Amino acid sequence: MDGRARADVLFDSGKAESITITNEKGRLSQEEIDRMIQEAEEFAAEDEQQRKRIESLNSLSNFVFGLKNQLGDQEGLGGKLDESDKKKLQEILKETTEWLDSEGAAAQADELDEKLAEVQAAVAPITSKIYAGAGGESAGGAADEEYGHDEL
Repeated sequence: MDGRARADVLFDSGKAESITITNEKGRLSQEEIDRMIQEAEEFAAEDEQQRKRIESLNSLSNFVFGLKNQLGDQEGLGGKLDESDKKKLQEILKETTEWLDSEGAAAQADELDEKLAEVQAAVAPITSKIYAGAGGESAGGAADEEYGHDEL
């Protein structure tokens, strides 16, 4: 086949025309289209994995950045912690930032999620002292309303 197709077309007006369709240079063949679709499907899993990794990296980075800002806020968390607790949190932040700079860039989503959980577990006992001291209420009480659930 030479890449041409001929068709006779009858218009509503009753006029008949003959049309020749040619496969012009620069157009994709069906095999090329099928190959491109297959490649897109293969890369979809990789793209999803990369998306999850970036979300995990952003979650950890945002947590560290937010906590760092809160420690600097003398009206908020930074002004309510005693110096030893503040130093512990600063050390946790320093270690986490160094980990992010060295290993975090190449870490997979599950490693990043584990690191976030580890950091949150280390921070929680220190910050919970504030909530306990703010009226002795447990998590979910008035202390949480005052500081907001998203503080850390």
